[in-house]
Amino acid sequence: MQYRRFGKTNVNVSILGYGCMRFPKKNKRIDLNKTEKQILTAVENGVNYFDTAYIYPGSEAALGEILQRNNLKEKVYIATKIPPYMVNSKASMEKVLNTQLKRLKTDYIDFYLIHSIQDIESWEKAKSAGMVSFLEEMKEKGVIKFIGFSYHGGKDDFKAIIDDYNWDFCQIQYNFIDEYTQAGVEGLKYAFSKDIGVAIMGSLKGGRIVGQMPPSIDKIWNKAPFKRTYADWAFRWLWNQEEVSVALSGLNDEKHIIENSKLADEIKVGCLTKEELDIYKEVKEEYLRLMKVPCTGCNYCLPCPVGVNIPFAFNYYNSRFFFNQRTAIFKYLFFGGDVLGGRNFLASNCISCRKCEKVCPQGIEISEELKKVTKEMEPWWSKPLLFVGKRVLKFKSLLDNRRKDKL
Repeated sequence: MQYRRFGKTNVNVSILGYGCMRFPKKNKRIDLNKTEKQILTAVENGVNYFDTAYIYPGSEAALGEILQRNNLKEKVYIATKIPPYMVNSKASMEKVLNTQLKRLKTDYIDFYLIHSIQDIESWEKAKSAGMVSFLEEMKEKGVIKFIGFSYHGGKDDFKAIIDDYNWDFCQIQYNFIDEYTQAGVEGLKYAFSKDIGVAIMGSLKGGRIVGQMPPSIDKIWNKAPFKRTYADWAFRWLWNQEEVSVALSGLNDEKHIIENSKLADEIKVGCLTKEELDIYKEVKEEYLRLMKVPCTGCNYCLPCPVGVNIPFAFNYYNSRFFFNQRTAIFKYLFFGGDVLGGRNFLASNCISCRKCEKVCPQGIEISEELKKVTKEMEPWWSKPLLFVGKRVLKFKSLLDNRRKDKL
């Protein structure tokens, strides 16, 4: 296993990280015995970075139990997240953090992230709720070691958020298909230039770029003079870049854990040849050709006059149909529909001004495609769902405020 410096934290983390969102289940509950075997296999093979979150059902408790019963807490690093959309006061933040400490069976958390910042507005809302001062107080007390955030928005807001606070680390979605999506390669390099450690989520695009391939894409991979698994190709592309500190993967198969750990021992920065990079380029071009909308995520279409995040909309639209991602609609609505306190940048806001089309390198008829996105990704029940979601969070905030007043 190779280890890389995690930015200014000066911690050396395994380049392969364990994503704990999808532990194996039995009868709709986490299978603790199977999960334990997999975590032990990962640790034995050098993995030392485990990523979970408050909202991953059962994940923190399972991880805490397994680490405690095997005396592993001091041998690994735990990263978990606080959901800013579920807290609005110091009391509510303390409640969440104390719950996490109890679940994880520890008195401190190594890497603590503000979960799912999506734009500058959601970051400002988190600040106004007192989250920064709370995290800094907890860091000073040693309850958390390092402060970071996970991100799901565009590159410009990402860079603005990076500049607005002295972050220790961050987490972004990134893979060879999403090179220019969300924060993208520009955001990755920008964070690295500020000595901010970068953890990668979506390394395998939720497993969708290592599953069954369309014949035309499979043909491109197979013509390479060297035979590799799809996971090998995906991780090799990430670890070739020095800016990637740790690439997370849902390691829920012992065979895959061992295989990926071996890769993490072999792949070096700058290892890819021009011939190999050309193969990635050809595969990516074929993916784009097959997708509903051939958007490369270049962001030339932004900013939109009415705030539509065009690459965001096309990314989830493509994911729903090309990768058969059943949750794509809910993620699209959840992250883009102002549920979490940011701005609403869904496709339905488009006013067909067509300014974006004049600068699109792909010549996409963006206005027409956004109408299709609206039809497919914003069904009749989406507005009631967003309304209820916002009301639930607002009601929870009111309850938290009342509890705070009583303290």
